[in-house]
Amino acid sequence: MPEHLAKLEHAIADLHDRVAALRATHVMYPDDAATTAEAALAELGFAERLLRECEERLAALIGPATSRRSDDERTLLRAVFNELSIPVVLLDHGGYIRRINAIGAERLGSTPGYLTGKPFSIFVDLRSRAAMRSWQAAVLQSGETVSFDSRLARRGYVEDVRLTVSRLTVPSEPNPLLLVAMSPPLRTSEDSGPAPLETEVEDQVVVLAARRLDVLTRMTRLLLRSAGPGGDHPPLVLDKAAELLADSYADWVIIDLCDAPGGPDRVRRAVVAGPPNSELSELVRALDAGAAEIPRSVLAQGKAVLRQLIDDETLLGRTPGGIPVLSALNAGSLLSVPLHGSQGVGGALTLIRRSNRNSFRLADQGLLEEIGEHIGLALPSHRC
Repeated sequence: MPEHLAKLEHAIADLHDRVAALRATHVMYPDDAATTAEAALAELGFAERLLRECEERLAALIGPATSRRSDDERTLLRAVFNELSIPVVLLDHGGYIRRINAIGAERLGSTPGYLTGKPFSIFVDLRSRAAMRSWQAAVLQSGETVSFDSRLARRGYVEDVRLTVSRLTVPSEPNPLLLVAMSPPLRTSEDSGPAPLETEVEDQVVVLAARRLDVLTRMTRLLLRSAGPGGDHPPLVLDKAAELLADSYADWVIIDLCDAPGGPDRVRRAVVAGPPNSELSELVRALDAGAAEIPRSVLAQGKAVLRQLIDDETLLGRTPGGIPVLSALNAGSLLSVPLHGSQGVGGALTLIRRSNRNSFRLADQGLLEEIGEHIGLALPSHRC
């Protein structure tokens, strides 16, 4: 084996041991986080130099003629990247994940195969996303490495993190790439976000199925009571239905209705249910429902829309101050389904979970589509 590759393997092994020691120190002595974080940043600098050496070797190996030895060295360098003990992500110039190592994928709560091709920004909390994009653009333009505190949005909670972004120029690539390394933050934000609401048992299929069945049963009872003699009028039924879902299945529930034929542009915001005593409820209720892309799409096409991760924070429009509604609501995932009545789609039911809850899944979509049909049948006979 070439001497330089042997040295590289030895350096990586030493780096692995030092990072493991830092991680153990941080667990045992959390009050010394600042000192540990400074040492971690020094290790990030060392890891960056190692990766640049790998980049130079890869660039030297790219040429008109290749050999078995070149292929072997490329394979080794890819293995070096994957086995680095520091979470690292390689992005293209548009911010999409080109490659991520094993510990980096674990940090984002998924697998390298799933993450590849996804925009890195969707794994950053909405409140930190704009700043992260600006830093990426700055690095691409200037070529200078930057480090800044940010937040990752993982399933069920947010996590403070320090991102170090460097620009890489590879001869085989028409545009520069970005290398992002993740490390503990220099200091933890006092505003750590809402505490996780979902526990490990949430992943058990039986528990999930029981919860969905309970929600469907309670909703059916509510609608049946409203359909009987002396039942509630439709506006009150919608209020109660939204409150039920906000209490047991989501953080925010929005119902938009079409009052008369004329297409999805003729729509009004009927109900907004959310956390008690939240001033945001009135703000969201006062917004123009027709300006929100997601409900408008559901009304026009009559199909559900599921966003397990929020890729565009403007999907529900903006507040009068220009803030994306989903950012203001600290959204983590979104699900919107049509309200199918006897004459067609009469409205849209949109549910939002914050970043401290598990994302909506396909099974949730199936349940809410069923509930949407039930609510739609309880509405007056009209369609968009």
